[in-house]
Amino acid sequence: MSTYLRAAMAIYWKDVTVEARTKETVFGVLVFALIVTFIFKFTFDPAPRVVALIGPGIAWVAYIFAGIVGMGRTFVLERDRGTLEALLLAPVPREAIYLGKLAGAFTLMIVVEAAMLPVFVVLHDLSFLSLPFAATAVLATVGLAAVGTLFSAIAVQTRARELLLPLLFLPVTLPVIIAAVSSTSLLLEGGGWREVGEWLRLMLAFDIAFLVLSSWAFESVLEE
Repeated sequence: MSTYLRAAMAIYWKDVTVEARTKETVFGVLVFALIVTFIFKFTFDPAPRVVALIGPGIAWVAYIFAGIVGMGRTFVLERDRGTLEALLLAPVPREAIYLGKLAGAFTLMIVVEAAMLPVFVVLHDLSFLSLPFAATAVLATVGLAAVGTLFSAIAVQTRARELLLPLLFLPVTLPVIIAAVSSTSLLLEGGGWREVGEWLRLMLAFDIAFLVLSSWAFESVLEE
């Protein structure tokens, strides 16, 4: 294994280990997602037709805003504990830091998404248990984490980080959000791989583009 991958894995394992001990971020993010879902539950008409129409939007709004909270929180903790400066002083490529933090953000979001699946079944009678939805969730989450990790590193260095992160994050990730919601909607209507293939390809292209761009820009962001 190269030095680059070893450094990225060490950073990722450090984030996972710390979170496994404290559980403060994952629990906070999960509670936030639950609150958003309950708000939608008691705001809209629970008729099956309405739920089928707005269900994908409800799911991804909960996932996305929970992801924003979680990704922003991880960098704030790094700064408050002084470990962000230690990472910058470490003799490792900046791209390895980005990859490690990206993997941590992806894991956090996937755990929350998986934990929320039974909630959507109980509250909205929405079942997302299928391989096409798993592919949709993975591709969408990679794109969201790729952009969110970069912008979290930018926002943590500002006073208005709670406001700046969503302002940067949401417009840039709009294509992958639209693709994820559209793909989920088609799957709830009984579609399969063929129906969602175009949206999956769009998310894959988005992921590749922003993984490359964000990895390249991350060093400049950290040096600012």
